[in-house]
Amino acid sequence: MRFSLISSSLLTASIVSAALLSEYNSQTSLNPNEMRLVQTASGAQWITEADKLQLKRAGKKFMDITDTEDDVQVTVNVTFPESISFAAQAAPILAKINATYMQSNLETFTSFYTRYYKSTTGAESSQWLFDTVKAIAAVNPSIKVFPFHHPWPQTSLIARIPGANAGTVDDRVVVVGAHQDSINLIFPSFFGSPGADDDGSGTVTILETFRALVTSGFAPNNTVEFHWYSAEEGGLLGSQAVFTEYAKRRIPVGAMLQQDMTGFVKKTLDSGMPESLGVITDFVHPDLTEFIKKVISAYSSIPYVETECGYACSDHASAAKVGYPSAFVIESTFKNSNPFIHSTRDTIDRLSFDHMVEHAKLTLGFVYELGFAKLA
Repeated sequence: MRFSLISSSLLTASIVSAALLSEYNSQTSLNPNEMRLVQTASGAQWITEADKLQLKRAGKKFMDITDTEDDVQVTVNVTFPESISFAAQAAPILAKINATYMQSNLETFTSFYTRYYKSTTGAESSQWLFDTVKAIAAVNPSIKVFPFHHPWPQTSLIARIPGANAGTVDDRVVVVGAHQDSINLIFPSFFGSPGADDDGSGTVTILETFRALVTSGFAPNNTVEFHWYSAEEGGLLGSQAVFTEYAKRRIPVGAMLQQDMTGFVKKTLDSGMPESLGVITDFVHPDLTEFIKKVISAYSSIPYVETECGYACSDHASAAKVGYPSAFVIESTFKNSNPFIHSTRDTIDRLSFDHMVEHAKLTLGFVYELGFAKLA
């Protein structure tokens, strides 16, 4: 991006933040000339890191496949239930979902200057998330919480609730995911990015679902995992690394649901449309998506609306890339989603925690139903 004129306000901000810029440049491995292999809907090509950032600024969706170009493929035999079976059993846990907890966690999560995956504060926010998840899981020693390390500072995070079928041919791992990183598209290594909706909202939504389940003594038949991915904004880098490793180890992931942006409803309401959950219908597993619609109808207080988001629009694409069934639910239709993302304006005051509760209900229903279903 070229600037022929710098405003006095921007110049002042640059001077005031000079020390911060120096710190971030020293802590961040950002090489704009580094070559990366990027896959878009139209094909793969080698471009620079700077060109990759330009793609994001233009709203182009892609996967950075530099490190996973030759990933393995798996086939997992799975059958999804034809109907909802466990809503009554899940009801007491559903009642434990607490918007106040979500707000408190999101206030802390957005207090980090940026959660850019190559930054110091991105690593610090990941450590806070790890400590928070670990504290919740402490009530059940069988739950394993561990970081998934990458070449960049910020780690992905996995929390595994082992099922009664774990280690048997009947086990089908049920995964819920969100991405923990944020980005400011002007200068990712310099400007702040609170990332309240993208994807702080999804992060605390699945965190609250995890808390409600764990504190209720949830003990499923199928193994359940909660994932918080690093570097989604870099081209789904963190989730690709996770699912490529899972595919190599032949871990039988039977279903993956992504929660990316769960709290913004203003555009929907301003357009005269009813508040709803946006079920993505393109580049997803059709049978799993149909089952999720049933979960929403049974567990959520608001309806769903079908919408599309394009190729590689969030981390569910990384699961699909290696052969795992995956799906994605967003806060609204894609056209009515949050216009303030990737900037300093993606703040907590623009979000509805009541809406995030509905996403948490969906997530809990998804986990509970598939945690006890015979999927093999």
